Amino acid sequence: MTDTSGKSRPRVLSGMRPTGMLHLGNYVGALQNWVKLQSTHKCFFFVADWHALTTDYEDTSRLASNTLEVFLDWLGAGLDPKQCTMFVQSHVKQHAELHVLFSMVTPLGWLERVPSYKEQQQNLQTKDLSTYGFLGYPLLQAADILIYQADGVPVGEDQVAHVELTREVARRFNHFYSRRVPGTGSGERQEPLIKEPQALLTKTPKLLGLDGRKMSKSYGNSILLSEEADKLAEKIRGSLTDRPKLTDRGNPDRCPVGNLHQIFSDADRLVFITAGCTQATIKCIDCKALAIESTEAHIAPIRQRRKQFASQPDEVLRVIREGAQQANAAAEETMQAVRRAVNLFSLESMDTAINRPSAPARIRVPESAASALRLKSVTSYNRGVAGKSLSS
Repeated sequence: MTDTSGKSRPRVLSGMRPTGMLHLGNYVGALQNWVKLQSTHKCFFFVADWHALTTDYEDTSRLASNTLEVFLDWLGAGLDPKQCTMFVQSHVKQHAELHVLFSMVTPLGWLERVPSYKEQQQNLQTKDLSTYGFLGYPLLQAADILIYQADGVPVGEDQVAHVELTREVARRFNHFYSRRVPGTGSGERQEPLIKEPQALLTKTPKLLGLDGRKMSKSYGNSILLSEEADKLAEKIRGSLTDRPKLTDRGNPDRCPVGNLHQIFSDADRLVFITAGCTQATIKCIDCKALAIESTEAHIAPIRQRRKQFASQPDEVLRVIREGAQQANAAAEETMQAVRRAVNLFSLESMDTAINRPSAPARIRVPESAASALRLKSVTSYNRGVAGKSLSS
């Protein structure tokens, strides 16, 4: 994809696990930025259903429906299939193929030192995470990114380590396998096979949950991106505030309601509630009413677009299918180069080596195989000649 000046747009890759409907934390933390990126970058966004299996493999009853929910939220939020490629991870089998090849050269210690590996084991002690799938998910993540030759990966600071591992995997793979391209004169030069991506650090506003902790569905403190207006109002009215008493001075930075104002209210309203909160001149109930108004004004169009797409399942399925086709084409381009560099056997290689001996052979064909094919060709010719003689 090129912009209006004719320059090729940098490629960006990112994904989300399908855990159900997205909440406002997902929106302000990633999705809102994706919507902006699609107008300036060549974007690939995928639903990471294989990644969901690394921790939730015991119950997959809602995996397919959750995948669809994520797609509907993406479309509602403004991702446009005409501007970006949206697809499901498992619909592009090349991800798994590249993951297998990476697993052959990646030291085990690299995966064990990923910060989130031990952190999640401690936080998810009720799950059996003693599987290769869990240990190796950063490697699958590397394949997700590198197969599209992404220039950048939009991440927060807590995910920089994953991008750095991806860069190390690319570097090591290029060390073993690189492609030869024509150089100056009659020589050749080595060119990296896989591009090393950069972390695109994105400053995202923090969004507190209704109880003051990080917003998460597992905490039961989230507001869905598609929340109906009455439910939205009910949740915000019942949220925690930073002022136990009306006479107490508060801090919007520590208050879930103040946090909503910081993200969804305009500048004038934010100045008003900040002064009222810090000086105890506004009641929390009034502050909440204004937060309901600001938040509803922002997500109402998203909710409406989502409903429109949900009423057109054939259109959503078309978007998913076309996204898979586009992603497959891009991924296969990389994989063809990778297979050649790794010297994997292919029927095309055999054909080139045997039938066109003047061309440089990609592989050395055993004489027994070449002789067998020549014998088959001669036998077929003799049968044809004999048949003509009999018919004459």
